[in-house]
Amino acid sequence: EVRRAAASGRSRSRPRGAGGGTVLLPSMLMFGVILASSGLLLMIEKGILAEVKPPPLHPAAGELSRRGGGQEALGDLDYEVLQDIRNRTIRAVCGQRAMPRSVWELPAGQRRTVLRHLLVSDKYRFLYCYVPKVACSNWKRILKVLDGALESVDVKLKMDHKSDLVFLGDLKPDEISYRLKNYYKFIFVRNPMERLLSAYRNKFGEIKEYQQKYGVEIVRRYRKNGGNSAGDDVTFSEFLRYLLDEEVERMNEHWMPIYNLCQPCAVRYDFIGSYERLNADANHVLERVQSPSFIRFPERQSWYKPVTAETLHYYLCNTQRRLIKELLPKYILDFSLFAYPLPNITSEFCRQ
Repeated sequence: EVRRAAASGRSRSRPRGAGGGTVLLPSMLMFGVILASSGLLLMIEKGILAEVKPPPLHPAAGELSRRGGGQEALGDLDYEVLQDIRNRTIRAVCGQRAMPRSVWELPAGQRRTVLRHLLVSDKYRFLYCYVPKVACSNWKRILKVLDGALESVDVKLKMDHKSDLVFLGDLKPDEISYRLKNYYKFIFVRNPMERLLSAYRNKFGEIKEYQQKYGVEIVRRYRKNGGNSAGDDVTFSEFLRYLLDEEVERMNEHWMPIYNLCQPCAVRYDFIGSYERLNADANHVLERVQSPSFIRFPERQSWYKPVTAETLHYYLCNTQRRLIKELLPKYILDFSLFAYPLPNITSEFCRQ
């Protein structure tokens, strides 16, 4: 039924070209804006992506993990459709002539960023692009256990995000190329607005270093008579205004778009896991890299405050719509490539 729907929608769902006006965005970003501004990710799958046949980025239906995946069924039809849309979108966008085909085609700054976020396991021959606020601390903990630097994923200690980890950027060019070509590569992604809200609540609500380094400046810049703030009272709207004024490539990694952190066009990832299915997808990766069976993905810490749908609804609906709409172009490739719906900030939705 899905295939027939895609075929029948092919002729009527192609986006029409926009007429007139000066193009201010880079062609890559404009392509993403055109895709996402329709508000219909299904339209992407039905239209320009219908003929693309990518290799699967997700386990086949019915595949089981010896670690178990909780109540999340790997063969769930809705999730398979989502993965298919994600695969097709990435292949279509990254197939554009202007898009990078390897890390060596990236500008120096962009190349440094992605190589600094690719963690290496030579023993298990994989590369993991870590994305802050997408369970990256637990993945780093697993890498340390696999390398023997940590006894167990359950050891209670403050995570050191630098020591006992191998970053791809620290290796020589020929060593980098070999691993990019031959190692299993994966990332985990998350709804962009949910990730931003998680970063905002964590960094400005709990971390004094971020309050002093970023919060004080944000309040001073965007609030009248805000010079006396300690940076611990930044509002979500002020944070979004700050993101609007920031250059993407100069952003802190906790709110830099996933596209810029991991460059999914320059690095062909074998698997893209979802934060929404963290345990099942993590177990699939651990199975795929043949890690020891006793290693499992860590349980969420008891002190962790998750961003619920209700929490996200509250923040988005109490923020100026203009701010959110103006911010979308900076994160539009994360929405489009990873098949996340644009935030619903209509009056009807916000009244619920």
